[in-house]
Amino acid sequence: MEQYRTRSAPHQQRPPAQRQGPRSVAVPAQAAGGPRRSPLARRMPQPRLTGLGGGLFACAAMVLVGGVCWLLFGSSLFVYGLLFLPVAAATALWVRPADLITAPIGVPIAFAAGVWPISGGSGGVGGQLMGLVSALSLHAGWLYAGTLVAALIAVVRKAVLIGRRRMPRRVTQ
Repeated sequence: MEQYRTRSAPHQQRPPAQRQGPRSVAVPAQAAGGPRRSPLARRMPQPRLTGLGGGLFACAAMVLVGGVCWLLFGSSLFVYGLLFLPVAAATALWVRPADLITAPIGVPIAFAAGVWPISGGSGGVGGQLMGLVSALSLHAGWLYAGTLVAALIAVVRKAVLIGRRRMPRRVTQ
């Protein structure tokens, strides 16, 4: 019976000077022609959430908003819908560039998750489910508006990223 090697042949070691690539010097973003940020933009938070993290952030925020609307505003779906728009925008702004497509997908799920406390269903699981479906159907305008906000922000961010990739880079020395 033939036995096969489990390890590959050892590679020749290169001298350290050949293994390392050229060293780069750290250049400030403004000197390298990078984007300039205003003082307000520097103070704003710049988290980069994954697709799952963006969805979880939106769901948690909307459940919190739903609870606040239930406690303070008497289950007002108008206030809930109004507060849904900035959550949708923040989710689309804070998601990583690689996961931009998930923002318009996760935001409607978050709307449905957060509307449950204020949906007004009564009597068991069936009544709660009917209240949830009724709230979603009667206030679909807010749902569509927030999804549109998230989609527009994602499309604009993607267009800016593509534009930056296509722009010729200036070399400064």
